[in-house]
Amino acid sequence: MRETFHIEVLGPEEGEVQTRISVRTHDLEGARERALRLFARARVPQRHGTPAEAVRVIDGAGREVFHWTRFDERD
Repeated sequence: MRETFHIEVLGPEEGEVQTRISVRTHDLEGARERALRLFARARVPQRHGTPAEAVRVIDGAGREVFHWTRFDERD
């Protein structure tokens, strides 16, 4: 069964959402991987505007289930 997750790429200002997308996937791991790929693209030097500071995944109930900042190490 697929679930809808909302991914938000956050900017440096408090509450600034640079990008928001919705994805349907079978589990949180799929949404997490998609969020990390989107975050990596938002941080490339060629991108216009300010680089992204964090990314978060929100489940269908509105709860934040994953959060990643530019200071976290990629595993």
